[in-house]
Amino acid sequence: MRNPEKPDVFQFKAGEAARLDLFLSAELAEVFGEFSRSAAQKLIEGGAVLVSGKARRPGFRVSPGEIIEAAVSAPAPPAFSPEDIPVDAVFEDEYVIVVNKPAGMVVHPAAGHFSGTLVNALLYRAGGLSGVGGPVRAGIVHRIDKDTSGLLVVAKTDAAHINLARQFFDHSATRVYTALAHGVIKADSGVVDKPIGRHPKERKKMAQIPSGRRAVTRFTVLRRFAGNTPARRATLLEARLETGRTHQIRVHLSGLGFPLVGDELYGGRPAPPLPGQALHAGVLGFAHPGSGEYMEFSAAPPAGFIEALERYG
Repeated sequence: MRNPEKPDVFQFKAGEAARLDLFLSAELAEVFGEFSRSAAQKLIEGGAVLVSGKARRPGFRVSPGEIIEAAVSAPAPPAFSPEDIPVDAVFEDEYVIVVNKPAGMVVHPAAGHFSGTLVNALLYRAGGLSGVGGPVRAGIVHRIDKDTSGLLVVAKTDAAHINLARQFFDHSATRVYTALAHGVIKADSGVVDKPIGRHPKERKKMAQIPSGRRAVTRFTVLRRFAGNTPARRATLLEARLETGRTHQIRVHLSGLGFPLVGDELYGGRPAPPLPGQALHAGVLGFAHPGSGEYMEFSAAPPAGFIEALERYG
């Protein structure tokens, strides 16, 4: 856990030219989940930021390849408590809980969401979770977006958390999503290998940018809906993650010209009753952190996803 009395020094390498304050707020948002441009400006003006070893102004334009160092005190975690919220646990033992998360539920507390999250619910249910990620992200090994439904595994012990984190890091865990995209994808299958990073201008979005981290998505078409108008054309597909970047499937499909149904952030049209994108984490597999036995779980898409799908059938 970070000590708020002692700043951590974060180091970033610029991939492209950008204002220092914008670059820093985007990079630190990846670390803390939220980091405003004004907060970045205060750090810079306070002398806590160096660009290639030199202090600069917030408006300074960093060049590709420059190293930016920032000494940041971790924000104090907000107070939050266990909450009696129903959880669909498909498997549970002394090591892990595998949960089928509903669309609309935030995984862990963050700015604007200090209650009603999956962590709040699991702290009530389990009594204790892994502390590796700190109190705010107790037990959370990997995440899925608020408006994405489906399976994720939560660690109860630190040893289980470290074991599972290694599996996600080396890509040995299995993650398969069901997605419904606008438009008709002609290829039966394909691979998208495009780096993803924080959008240079819109902090809530990710983007395919050269300076991003490598991201690989494999997809297979399950069914095509070739209606006689654009609004009636869609593709149901299966997407397998080789990496786990923020918004990865959403960004990659949008980049191909086939945004997810309901994903207004990346060009899709709304699809009530879905709260957001038509994306479901339907298959999750990993080696059990205690026994080493490979376990795989599956969950059908929720009713809202099926209702959105039936409109194209």
